Amino acid sequence: MISFRFFSHRPGYGASLLLALALGACTKEPNNPTYAAPSTVTDTSGNAEAKAFDAYTELKWSDEFTGGALDQSKWQYEVRDVWFNNELQATTKSPANLYLNGGNLIIQAQKEAYNGREYTSARIVTRDLQTFRYGRLDVRAKLPKGKGIWPAIWMLGANEATEPWPRCGEIDIMELKGSQPSLNFSTVHYGTSPTPPNKREKGTSVLLTTGDFSQDFHTFSLVRAKDEMHFYLDGEEYFTVTPAQVSPYPFNNPFYLILNVAVGGIFDGDPDGTTTFPQQMQVDYVKFYQY
Repeated sequence: MISFRFFSHRPGYGASLLLALALGACTKEPNNPTYAAPSTVTDTSGNAEAKAFDAYTELKWSDEFTGGALDQSKWQYEVRDVWFNNELQATTKSPANLYLNGGNLIIQAQKEAYNGREYTSARIVTRDLQTFRYGRLDVRAKLPKGKGIWPAIWMLGANEATEPWPRCGEIDIMELKGSQPSLNFSTVHYGTSPTPPNKREKGTSVLLTTGDFSQDFHTFSLVRAKDEMHFYLDGEEYFTVTPAQVSPYPFNNPFYLILNVAVGGIFDGDPDGTTTFPQQMQVDYVKFYQY
């Protein structure tokens, strides 16, 4: 059994420093992102009633990264030279930044000059290929560490073309500050506009009491049902979100999945002399279950 402590946060302004660090640093999208209209996707709907964690036994979608290259029927690369949140990396399709090895997906951040940037990494999404609604999503991963390293497993509402962030909703299943490699942050973002007080967040953090997330694989899970979400670490629940806590509540809609490693930015600051490269997030599998 995993041993951890969690810290719960409530939305609000002028709250504690811990709340500001855990929540205010997690915005990932610009004020007015522009995306192509969604193509036809396979939406895993149904399962509106919440069940116990172990009740989700029917595997509906998965990637175990056993091939020789990324399965681009399931994922697409997001390639950009400039990202948001003062991040320093360019994201590429280079096999130096993303490759499969031993049944794992490797997303690798490197310190290298590239198109005017000092660092490179990768970011992949299921947008336009696969959306997820009600069910249990599991991602088993080993995380990087080091000041300024920012791995994330997260989701955005698939209706973002018509309901721009934060109206579409954002679900951060896992975010980690590389300078605090034992602490996982989970946050939801919502609201009617991208500026406070209409942009809001609610989140929590989970602290491993022994070791850190770079030392072994852990499974980060999200169970979504109608009007409720449950967050799990290695099968143990630590966070629940419902419309009683979050309004407006955009989290009954289909969402797509994002995996990435950022470098620098407002969440953990920039790398310093203690940060070593390359840094890797290794993903063993992504699985989506229903009952």
